[in-house]
Amino acid sequence: MPNFLDLQENLGYEFHDISLLRQAITHRSYAKNNNERLEFLGDGILDCLIALNLYLLFPNLSEGELSKMRSALVNQDGLVEIAEQLNIGRYIFLGDGEIKSGGRERPSILADCLEAIIAAIFLDGGFNKAREVVERLFYYPLREQQYGKTKDYKTQLQEYLQARRYKLPEYKIVDMRGPEHDMIFLVECEINELQLKAVGSGKGKKQASQIAAYNILNLLNSSETND
Repeated sequence: MPNFLDLQENLGYEFHDISLLRQAITHRSYAKNNNERLEFLGDGILDCLIALNLYLLFPNLSEGELSKMRSALVNQDGLVEIAEQLNIGRYIFLGDGEIKSGGRERPSILADCLEAIIAAIFLDGGFNKAREVVERLFYYPLREQQYGKTKDYKTQLQEYLQARRYKLPEYKIVDMRGPEHDMIFLVECEINELQLKAVGSGKGKKQASQIAAYNILNLLNSSETND
């Protein structure tokens, strides 16, 4: 049985029972002993741990505000971003059909695997270990909530351009730096019609894209001010 040493290093957790990790990254297309039940458990554990962190980080916010924050963090896009940082797709056990159809990059499979892994850590090491891993993986996303409850700069930029009948911006990864378990992404945002470009960096494509969009918005605001 493989050791999955790289994946454990990326997670910051070493399993006592490695079979739990194997099950967590086994898709139903590969074997009957797959990660569906673990995914169910992990979904609940992740909701609990993110809620606990938000409760402690933001003592003055209402239940409604905290719920919105949790929804912004625990959704498929957010989970996929972290799964990609961990390079989970490389390790998933998939049936031949799923492999051929691009299952290693499919968002639903990556998100489910991440939740299953969190459940596996909980079963292997207990609540506190699962909490440590979740708080490490979600460290930056949790603290981004401090600045306007998740500023969606990509949406702001899209609305700005659409209101002025410009084409939508293009985003592309231009560089990736650092060790595999702590990768920094550089994403370029370009508006061809306006001959504008800006680069953003972050721990994942989503975060870097948001920062690139923010930098473009600053350029647009500066140009309007100068005019």
